[in-house]
Amino acid sequence: GETMGAQPLTFSGLSGLGDLFVTAASRHSRNAWAGREIGKGRDINEVLASTPMVVEGVPTTKAAYDLSKKFQVELPIIEKMYHILFKGHSPQEAVEELMTRERRREIESIF
Repeated sequence: GETMGAQPLTFSGLSGLGDLFVTAASRHSRNAWAGREIGKGRDINEVLASTPMVVEGVPTTKAAYDLSKKFQVELPIIEKMYHILFKGHSPQEAVEELMTRERRREIESIF
C-alpha cells in the first residue's frame, strides 16, 4: 500500500487489520471456510463451485499478487496463496516454506 501512496496507519485500523482478522478467523467467513476446504485437499474450482456465494479472497489474492509483481514488493504469504490457488501447490508445503524462511523485519514502526 505504501508503495502506491497509502499512509501506513490506514492498514492498522478496523478497515485494515480488523477486516483481515474477521475475514480470516470468523467461523461464518466464506474465506475461512474456503481456506479450510483447500487445506483439506479439495480443489479450488470444486470449492468455489460448491457455494453460490463469492469467496472474495480468491480474486483478491490474484490482484494482490499481480500488484506485488508490478510494484516489485515482496509479499511472501500472498505469493504462497497465489501458488496454492492458481498453480496447484500444496498448502502444507507452502506453510512449511513460510515457517522456515529466513527471519527478517516484517513491518516498520508506524507509531
